[in-house]
Amino acid sequence: MKKIVKSASLIIVLLMCVTGGCFGQADKRITITNPLAVSRTDELIVLKRSLLEKKAGPLNGYVKLTANGKDQVVQQDDLDGDGRWDEAAFLYSFKPKETVVFLISTFSKPHAGSVMPRAHVRLKKKGADDTFGPNLKREEMPLRNPATNFSAQPLPLYLTEGPGWENDKVAFRLYFDVRNGKDIYGKRTPRMVLDSVGTKATPSYHDLHDWGMDVLHAGKSLGAGSLAFFVPQKNGEDTLIRLGGQQVKRTVYEQLADGPIRAVFKITYDWEIGGKPVQVTEQTSIWGGQYFYESKVTVTGAPANTKLVIGIASFYNNIFQSFSSAGSTVLLSHGRQSENKDNLGMAIIAPVSSVALVGAAPNEGAEILNTYYLAENISAQTKNVFRFYAGWEKGDSRFAQLSYFKNFLQAEAVKLAHPVVVE
Repeated sequence: MKKIVKSASLIIVLLMCVTGGCFGQADKRITITNPLAVSRTDELIVLKRSLLEKKAGPLNGYVKLTANGKDQVVQQDDLDGDGRWDEAAFLYSFKPKETVVFLISTFSKPHAGSVMPRAHVRLKKKGADDTFGPNLKREEMPLRNPATNFSAQPLPLYLTEGPGWENDKVAFRLYFDVRNGKDIYGKRTPRMVLDSVGTKATPSYHDLHDWGMDVLHAGKSLGAGSLAFFVPQKNGEDTLIRLGGQQVKRTVYEQLADGPIRAVFKITYDWEIGGKPVQVTEQTSIWGGQYFYESKVTVTGAPANTKLVIGIASFYNNIFQSFSSAGSTVLLSHGRQSENKDNLGMAIIAPVSSVALVGAAPNEGAEILNTYYLAENISAQTKNVFRFYAGWEKGDSRFAQLSYFKNFLQAEAVKLAHPVVVE
């Protein structure tokens, strides 16, 4: 009787080895550690294909990652456009000092069942029938596309005037025209809303709805992380110039990834400064569970000592602060500065090593007004990286307090300084 039991056990073990792989199983796993003594909720983990294949061999199908007996929702992205995925992304919530082992396997087709999207990007163009078409993967902006005159046309050329990106916490948009500004939609729901907001002239997204609203007045400011440059002049002074206007010769939008975990897009600007060609590429990402988007900016051809400027709109009543924390420079504003006349916090976090200065633009008499800004040195060897945060009290009541917003940003800086360790 004992021999029969042992034989049955051996058969089960062999079947497990054939189907799941106990042979070489140590090579088909990846270990990720949270080095901090604090929790990390919805941490974005991005694994290169090369690393996964080093651990598990050729991956020709869909990647499956399993931790503690639970399959993760994994998004595979082809960011370089060669038709072959190069990164696998997923979200995981780590306990303090936790180490998690993820088993790697593959499937020939995606997992069955629908997944609630937690990130989305879209650009939709208006047709002759005044309806907006499908999500565009690539679009070249009409040269010097003017700002929409809503008194003459109730709907803009592009839905909400340009690309919109969101997660389950907050949403943003970019004016795909000569203004090239960024704006914020405060959200009161985790669902993706930007495919429906603004499709008709009424109701207005400037009014409060169950999903949220446009919470930021942009005007001539640099809005929610819009880009500008300090360009050196012969007299030794710098001129602040918005990325946009008549000097941009070509603007191209490209969608790189669209949920359910993260959304990624890039915009390439062929520009001129002082009659000389300059190219600027901004790659923007957003993922579930966070109150920011992240941008990586590449600048080529700019005059020597040109600085990249990232701005925050300053209207109504707000408090402005800047400080260093855990290797990052934090620029924040907070107060009753939303279009709903309630509390909104905005912030930029960038590496201290790249920051040249912080300051404020004038409120009159210049091209760029009502703006707090952070300026970064530009290097040919590295990309300029920053995160733009938006915390609205209607989305999370804790953001009503400046103290909470500041502590939240300090914690974010610490996490940036101590990323998870992948082995």
